[in-house]
Amino acid sequence: MTDAAGGADCHGGPSGGTVVVGAPRTALVGSPNAGKTSIFNALTGLRAKTGNYPGVTVGRSVGVFRAAGQDFVVEDLPGTYGLEPVSPDEQIVTDLLQGRLTGVELPDALVVVIDATTLWRSLRLVSQVLRLRRPVCIAVTLTDELVTRGGRLDIPGLERALGVPVVRVIGNRRVGIPELRTKIAGWRSWSRPVLDPPTDPAELEAWTESILLASEYRPAQPDKTTQRIDAVLLHPVWGTAIFVAVMVAFFQIIFSFAAPLQGLVETFFGWLADLVDGYVPVPWLAGLLGDAIIGGVGAVVVFIPQIMLMFLLISLLEGVGYMCRAAFLMDRIMSRAGLEGRAFVALMSSFACAVPGIMATRTLPSAKDRIATMMGAPLMTCSARLPVYILLIGMLVSPESRIGPLQTQGVIMFCLYFLGAVSAMLAAWIVKTVQDRNGLLMPFYMEMPPYRVPTLRSICLTMWDSSRAFLRKCGTIVMLTTIVLWLLLNFPLHSTAELTASGVDVTDEGAVTSFVMDHSAAASIGRAVEPVFAPLGFDWRVNIGVVASLSARETFVATLGQIAAADDPDNPSAALAAMTYTDGAHAGQRVFTAPTIAALLVFFVYALQCMSTVSVMKRETGTWKWPAIAFGYMFVLAWGSAWVVHGVVALATGTA
Repeated sequence: MTDAAGGADCHGGPSGGTVVVGAPRTALVGSPNAGKTSIFNALTGLRAKTGNYPGVTVGRSVGVFRAAGQDFVVEDLPGTYGLEPVSPDEQIVTDLLQGRLTGVELPDALVVVIDATTLWRSLRLVSQVLRLRRPVCIAVTLTDELVTRGGRLDIPGLERALGVPVVRVIGNRRVGIPELRTKIAGWRSWSRPVLDPPTDPAELEAWTESILLASEYRPAQPDKTTQRIDAVLLHPVWGTAIFVAVMVAFFQIIFSFAAPLQGLVETFFGWLADLVDGYVPVPWLAGLLGDAIIGGVGAVVVFIPQIMLMFLLISLLEGVGYMCRAAFLMDRIMSRAGLEGRAFVALMSSFACAVPGIMATRTLPSAKDRIATMMGAPLMTCSARLPVYILLIGMLVSPESRIGPLQTQGVIMFCLYFLGAVSAMLAAWIVKTVQDRNGLLMPFYMEMPPYRVPTLRSICLTMWDSSRAFLRKCGTIVMLTTIVLWLLLNFPLHSTAELTASGVDVTDEGAVTSFVMDHSAAASIGRAVEPVFAPLGFDWRVNIGVVASLSARETFVATLGQIAAADDPDNPSAALAAMTYTDGAHAGQRVFTAPTIAALLVFFVYALQCMSTVSVMKRETGTWKWPAIAFGYMFVLAWGSAWVVHGVVALATGTA
């Protein structure tokens, strides 16, 4: 018998592994950044998300490896500095190790992962785990860095002093992994200490000193290169200026380097549409394949070069150790808003997707801080907004337009991300202020790992895992929504007599398509909500895209792509730019004017168009109250801001 278990991707799906029921279970325990997740990945062949700051690996990751002809289950527990929990995340670890976590088996054995460069601090966690009187093995990581920085550690001496097995491991290079597998396979015969470590603080310090002495431990010297770089990057003025420059360059690269690749993807989907048009004789099937799947899903997939490049850059910044420096810089701002740095860590996790960002609030000790951060996290610009922004910015500004040396499209993208980040922090601050005016600010502890050159494999795997999640959503949520939308756009059916009676030339395919869509069920839905969105300049087709995007923001692009492909399958981009109002006071005028595009951009900055986020918010808070508040205030904020922007841009440009 098997049961699936795994960590969650950005929309809550399993990250892998079929776990054998009844197999011996080993839990990996360790502090954040000790290399625990790298060891888990190397042992099991799975790939869990990891980064250089606390709060990234917060889900449950379970995998299997085989040794000595037997399956062994390995669980990667959330990072913790000790078994005296101050956050829900650390509480999970403590409860699991003490057998108090309902529905989760007590591990048969424990592997404590410790960082050789911070051994003195790591021994506190080791002492607490040893007092549980479970089979324990120690995995020592970063010994190569310890030696490089002038330190020393005698592994056999550490094993003798602790009285438990000790293995030297470098997870990302697979050093010591075979030995660790062998050790876990023989967990029943692990040696155990004769006496438990002391609990009295003075005695515990003496115990720690004796362990360090017996293992001939010499601490690593400070990394001088890291110190010199941090003197600049962590400077209140220069560090902030560099952070802004890095973000500006980030978006310039996304627009500049991905554009040629996007053109190739568009050409590929155009070729597929031509194949359908030439080889599928059944009209309804050709429409489903050409308009819904290729025109709709393809309109989103064409942005995969930008998505992959974005995740590549994020992975690189995480890998070298810069992202935790950014969190440190923002802690100063967050503290003035009454929030601690861990709140910014959660917000940073929302940069790719709000779901892991909301889950990362488990690291916050204060329940009120968790709620406040959840209320702001969806405003951080996630990867799902990127296709929407690229599409709309491309219609608003020419690729050749520049502001000095910078491409205007990249500058607008940076401004949208900056607006989302500032709004997220303001929203969290407002909720925090309303809930807890006199609350004390908890101290924030953050490790600053030395700068490292990440391996090409780790960067590429992280980029691919994130990009694959985007493609998976395109093949599931987006495709399902576009098929439903295709049905709504093509029903009810109209006979030739009805078309002729309505003055439609049945020999003109474009006229027939336009009439069918204009009198479809989708058009009825779009016109039903028109009173709400008309002040923003949206017509019924844009309204349908907005409504459809509740399932996933990318569906907005798929909706417009499908409508444009039906109008002009050979050049849907041109058809979209030339789209005009079909009725009303603006009949015959272009839909996508500068005021309408600007209103759409601002609307998507603020609107909570993601049911996965709403669902995980309900799960984390245990009530529908906070998701309802979040959805309501973000819609009001989105509509109001879009209305103001539409009016300002219309006044500035002299257009409606």
